Amino acid sequence: MASPLLSLTWTDHITGRQGFLVVDRLVRGVASGGLRMREGCTLDEVTGLARGMTMKEALHYDPGSRYVPLGGAKGGIDCDPHDPAAYPLLVRYLRAMRPHIESFWTTGEDLGLTQDLVDRAAAEAGLVSSIQAVYPLLDDEAQARRRLSAAFAVEVDGIGLDELVGGCGVAEAALTALDRAGVAHAGTRVALQGLGTMGGATARFLTRAGLTVVAVADIKGTIANPAGLDVEALLAARDSHGTVDRSALRPGDRELPGDAWLSADTDVLVPAAVSYAIDAGNQERITARWVVEAANMPVRPEAELLLAGRGVTVLPDVVVNSGTNAWWWWTLFGDIGADAEEAFAHTRRSMRSLIERMLARAMADGTTPRAAAHALVADRLPVIAERFGWYR
Repeated sequence: MASPLLSLTWTDHITGRQGFLVVDRLVRGVASGGLRMREGCTLDEVTGLARGMTMKEALHYDPGSRYVPLGGAKGGIDCDPHDPAAYPLLVRYLRAMRPHIESFWTTGEDLGLTQDLVDRAAAEAGLVSSIQAVYPLLDDEAQARRRLSAAFAVEVDGIGLDELVGGCGVAEAALTALDRAGVAHAGTRVALQGLGTMGGATARFLTRAGLTVVAVADIKGTIANPAGLDVEALLAARDSHGTVDRSALRPGDRELPGDAWLSADTDVLVPAAVSYAIDAGNQERITARWVVEAANMPVRPEAELLLAGRGVTVLPDVVVNSGTNAWWWWTLFGDIGADAEEAFAHTRRSMRSLIERMLARAMADGTTPRAAAHALVADRLPVIAERFGWYR
């Protein structure tokens, strides 16, 4: 694959902070990819994320569905989302990117931002919607927008459907790997970095599937209990950034350093917070059999090779965390309705099929799951190019 179609850096005239937009590819003139905000965000990081979005879109292409595959893109802002200046900065960034969002970039929440915050800032920046560029591709725009709005209003046990579907997909990826290996769900231990949108929902679905969450990490440190954490209590005690109120901990719960989740005695490790969390230096602390990438790019390439050499399987982000993006489009294009059970069932079927194909390809080719995912994308690109004019 060639270099990105568009790569730009924006400098805020008030704070001097930078924001980035990378459009990797367009399909029928549109690209999809969220907007993240974190201190230290870089253009290289956003470029890698945009390429990942191209892969996610291609992997979920189904010629029998209404969902039209889009190109990949990503936005990023170099700022701590807790900074008091963060929201005004977000509004100014979106105002600067308005021509791109109106024309070809559909975006939404990512690391450091919630969809509610993006929607509010987009309205303040004068945008109709953060995904308005896709509207011309819809058969019935008004009906599609009502359907998506209704889906965002759905809650399950106090958590929004939009927050849950991504975690449902991550959990299904882990469960598929366990099932292929013949490992029972009961007694399987899990540690997660991050209890925000993706990590929290993943913890819920894995727990309800019978697995035991023994450690979770947030910005304050790691919470651990070898007998198992009360995931629902922790979810109820989170703030909007996924930080757990420590007053909700039980007597058996321990507070450990922030990086203690890495070396927890687990079978499944789920980095669900930041990019580049696992590197060549700290990967040696991991004893888990599977690393399931709920976050974007949490394992550096050199660390993944070292983990593979030790028999640790990394399930790659481009497949594992693709459920949220796909759910937006399944709902908007009308493949599913504004119903939680329908959304979960569709997500589970799609994710299980993708993980099964990826792991079977990896075994057949003698490669890593990530290499197999890239091979699956390469198989699909000519088909998408023929039908939709890929890269145009």
